[in-house]
Amino acid sequence: METKQPTLVDIIVQFLEQYHERAHTAREIAEWIYEKYPERCQQKKERSKAIVTPLESEKDIIRQLAAEVSAKSADLQLRQIKITEDRPKKYYFEKTPTIVEITQPDNFDVGKLINKKIKEFDLYPMLDQFLKSEFGIYSKRIDEKRSRNAGGKNANKWLHPDLVAMEDLIHGWHDSVKECFNQYANKKAKLWSFEVKLSLNRSNLREAFFQTVSNSSWANVGYLVAGSMEGESSGNALIKELRMLAGLHGIGLMLLNTDNPSESQILIPAQEKHNVDWVTANRIAQENADFREYLDSISDFYRTDKVHPSNWENNYNEKTKNKDKCQIL
Repeated sequence: METKQPTLVDIIVQFLEQYHERAHTAREIAEWIYEKYPERCQQKKERSKAIVTPLESEKDIIRQLAAEVSAKSADLQLRQIKITEDRPKKYYFEKTPTIVEITQPDNFDVGKLINKKIKEFDLYPMLDQFLKSEFGIYSKRIDEKRSRNAGGKNANKWLHPDLVAMEDLIHGWHDSVKECFNQYANKKAKLWSFEVKLSLNRSNLREAFFQTVSNSSWANVGYLVAGSMEGESSGNALIKELRMLAGLHGIGLMLLNTDNPSESQILIPAQEKHNVDWVTANRIAQENADFREYLDSISDFYRTDKVHPSNWENNYNEKTKNKDKCQIL
């Protein structure tokens, strides 16, 4: 008789019961799963070759596992697992008497450490993952190297966003409703724009913010996205200044969780603009081929009332990285 394979929830509960002395992040659980179940992880890697963004490295697999752990929160709570409210969330077995800050137990071997050094380029697929999981938004990378650079060196720093996205506002609607809706020429999509920075601190805050204002002024929604910040509390001086600037210019702020993108946060919501600035969009389109492809994908959606995943593929593999040797704006 074939042995029934444990589910992901079974495996998570097994880990938390075994290491019940402390609470653990989704990342730590994922690292343990990667070490404990190598065949299962290899199968996940093989299956991913059929999707838009395959899992190509140990880091990719662990990040995906961490996202899946987060997605199982409701099921875990039915299995005596408690989840803390802070970020990143921490998971622990209900019988744990005291929850303390996380340190690795002496007998907790998760193999070699993952290289924590990341570049701005590495944040793009993380943001893409967060947008899909949190909002169902389709994003596209805008590569400044596909621009004409008609304005000279560094001119596009104040023109191109790093990622753009489209939110399908009619997803799940009945065809009859879509047809009626089309007759009224109403808005079927919301256009998003993102400027990504590896880190925000006192020295680069204003330049990064106003670069976002400049690069995202055309969109319905614009966000400055940071991989880390100099202090992240609501009373922090950086947050206070960003709230003031956001109130004036409508730009929002996202903080990416680089260990588990699905647990990223919107610290300051963007103020939505009803209309797209098509004059500015035209200027970007004249300069950049990626942005023209983005507009073509939106046009295809408006014609068909369907999102075609092939229109929203982003190539974040190592080959593209190596080609991207100059500094990202």
